[in-house]
Amino acid sequence: MRAVPWPGWRHLPREARDTLFLLAVIGWTVLPHLSHLPLWCGLLTATVLVWRARLALAHAPLPGRWVLVGVLLAAAGLTFWSHRSLLGKEPGVTMAIALMALKTLELRARRDAFVIFFLGFFLILTHFLYSQSLLVGLAMLLSVWGLLTALVLAHMPAGHPGLRKAAAVAGRTALWGAPVMALLFLLFPRVGPLWGVPQDGRAGTGLSNSMTMGSVSELAQDDSIAMRLRFTGAPPAPQASYFRGPVLAAFDGREWRQLAPTFPRALTPRAELRVRGAALPYEVTLEPLRIASIPLLEASVDAPVIAGRRVLPRDDLQWVTDQPLLDRVRFEAQAYTDFRHGPTEPMVGLQDYVDLPPGHNPRTLEWAAQLRRQPRFAEADAHTLAQAVLAHVRTGGYSYTLAPGLYGVNDERGAVDEFWLDRKQGFCEHFASAFVVVMRALDVPARVVTGYQGMDAAPADGYYIVRQSHAHAWAEYWQAGVGWVRADPTASVAPDRINRGAQLTPPQGFVSGALRNVSPQLLNGLRSSWEQVNNRWNQWVLSYARGQQLELLKQLGFDAPDWRDLAVLLASSLSLLALAGAAWAWRDRQRMPPWPRLMKRWRQALAQLGLATAPHEAPRTLAMRARQHWPNEPGEAMAQLLERADNQRYGQPALQRPARTLMREFQALARQLHAGNKRQPPQTRRR
Repeated sequence: MRAVPWPGWRHLPREARDTLFLLAVIGWTVLPHLSHLPLWCGLLTATVLVWRARLALAHAPLPGRWVLVGVLLAAAGLTFWSHRSLLGKEPGVTMAIALMALKTLELRARRDAFVIFFLGFFLILTHFLYSQSLLVGLAMLLSVWGLLTALVLAHMPAGHPGLRKAAAVAGRTALWGAPVMALLFLLFPRVGPLWGVPQDGRAGTGLSNSMTMGSVSELAQDDSIAMRLRFTGAPPAPQASYFRGPVLAAFDGREWRQLAPTFPRALTPRAELRVRGAALPYEVTLEPLRIASIPLLEASVDAPVIAGRRVLPRDDLQWVTDQPLLDRVRFEAQAYTDFRHGPTEPMVGLQDYVDLPPGHNPRTLEWAAQLRRQPRFAEADAHTLAQAVLAHVRTGGYSYTLAPGLYGVNDERGAVDEFWLDRKQGFCEHFASAFVVVMRALDVPARVVTGYQGMDAAPADGYYIVRQSHAHAWAEYWQAGVGWVRADPTASVAPDRINRGAQLTPPQGFVSGALRNVSPQLLNGLRSSWEQVNNRWNQWVLSYARGQQLELLKQLGFDAPDWRDLAVLLASSLSLLALAGAAWAWRDRQRMPPWPRLMKRWRQALAQLGLATAPHEAPRTLAMRARQHWPNEPGEAMAQLLERADNQRYGQPALQRPARTLMREFQALARQLHAGNKRQPPQTRRR
C-alpha cells in the first residue's frame, strides 16, 4: 500500500478522525501490557493498528472475513505455543488483546465499535491483575476517559462534533458517576475471596532462601521499597535496626541454604528468647515477597496478625508464613532490641553449625588453624576468637564495595580462599560468609543471617522506609552461657554502613545522574514527594479493607458495627443518591422551555375532540384546521387562541404570556367544544 498523505487533523473526514482516535486509545490501553505479553502479540497488535489506520486514511476497503479468520487462528496457535494453554490469566489476556486488535479490522458499524468499547474496558480491568500501583491507575483513568469520549462520539452520528466537546461530555459523565464509585468503594462489604485481586505468583525482587557470594550486592543496587515502618515512639538506632529474614546454615562450598537438622528435634537448638527493657511497638506495610520468611525487627515477639495467613515462629528466631506473601500486607508488631536467644549450654544439634564441606577453601582452614595454634587463642572462648577474626577484618586491608567481581571462577572450591587471603574486596555477604567459615574452622558454631539493616534517615509521610538496597547479611556465633551472638564483620570494615546507615551508591542513570549533579536535594525531594503520594495510595486505597470500613462506621456513630450495618448504610446512601438524581431530573425538566410539553398536551386534547393532528404541525396550522372543523363561536375562539400561541412561541419574549394562562384558556374552550359536540345531532356530527 502506497504512502497516504496526512491532510491535517482538522481536515480529516469524520469517520477517519474517529477511527484514528479510537486506535490511539486502544494503543495506549495495550501499552502497559507489553512487559508481560509474548513478543509476537505486541508486534501483531502494533501491525494491525497501523494497518487499520492506513485503511482509514486511504478510505480503502477492510479485509475480507477469511483473512481475519486466518489471523485469528494463527493468534490462537501462537497463544497456545507461548503459554501451553488457552485457559488462565496469561493466555486469556493475550487472546483478548489479539481479538480487540483484529476487531478494529471489522469496524464498519456502531455495533462493531460497541464491541471494541467493551473489550477496551475489560482490558483496563486486566491491568490490575498485574499491578495496582498509582501510575497504572492514572494511566487507566486516561484510558477510561478516552473510551468514554469514543463512546460519546458513537452516539453523535450526525455532523462533525469536535473531540474537545465529546471529551468534555465524557469527563462530566465520569465526574457525575464519581460519587457513586466512591460510595461503593467505602461501603461495599469486603468479602473474601471475591474482593481480592488474583496475583500472578511472582513477587518482585527481594530476599531469597539461599545466598551466594554476590547475590546480596545485586539486590543492594535496587532502590525500590521493601517495607514501610511507623513507630509508636522513637525509632531504633541505626546499629540496632536489623530486620531478620532467612537464616542460612547449610553450606556446600558455594551456596548457603536453610538448614535441615540432621539430629532429632529434641537435640536441636531452640530460640529460647530472653529480652530486657521495654518493647518497641511498630507498624509494618510489607511489599510482596517471594519467600515465606517475614523480615521483622530483631527481636520481634508475638505472631503478626495477617489476614488469611498463619504466621509461625522458628527455632532460629525467624517468623514464617504458611505460604509466600504475594500481595502487600499491613500489620502491627513489637520488638525488643536488647535480647539474647538460643541455648546457653552445649548440645548435640550445634554440630550442624560447625560442619564444612570437605575439600573446599583449604587455605582459609589453614589460616584458622594457625590462629588457633597461637598460645593466647589455644584455649580461648568463642567471644575471644570472634573478636580476633573481626580485628583481622579491620586491619587486614579489606575494602567494602558493590562491585567486587566474581570469586571462584578458576577454582569453585576456593572462593572464600580467594576473598579472605587474596583480593580482599567484597560486599556484606562476602564478609559474613568468610567469617562463618573461619569460625566453624575454629570449631565454633556459626551461621549466616540475611535480611535488612538500617532505613532512610528521615521519615516520609510519617513512615520510615526500608529499601531493597538496605539488604544485608551478617553472622551469628554460639557462645556458651550466652547463646547466639550477632557479629557483623561489615561494621569492622565499613562502620558508617552500620552505625549511620550510609549505603553505597550504585551507578546512576543519565537523567538521575544529571539531576544529582545539578541538585542532589532536588532529586531527593522529588523522590520523597513521590513516595509520600505512593504511600498514601497504598494506605488509603490498596490497604483499605474491612477493618478500615468498620472504623469508618465507628466514626459515624455506630457502636459495634458489622457487615449488616455496612449493607444498611450502603443501601440508604444509594437510595438518597437516587432520590437526589430524580429531584435534579425533575428540576431540569422544569427549566426546559414549556412549549414542547404544552403542544403535546394540546394535540392530545384536540385529538379527543375529533381533530386529528400531526407532530410537525405548528399552532398556526392547527388554527386553520380548527376553523374548518368547528365553524362556530367556540371554534373561532380556539383558532384565535392557537394563533396567539403561535405568535408567543415565535414572537418577542416581552409579548409572551405565561404558559399556565394559555393552558387554562385552552381547557375552558375545550370544555365548551366538548359540550357543543354532545348537543349536536349525530347526523350533523357525521356531516
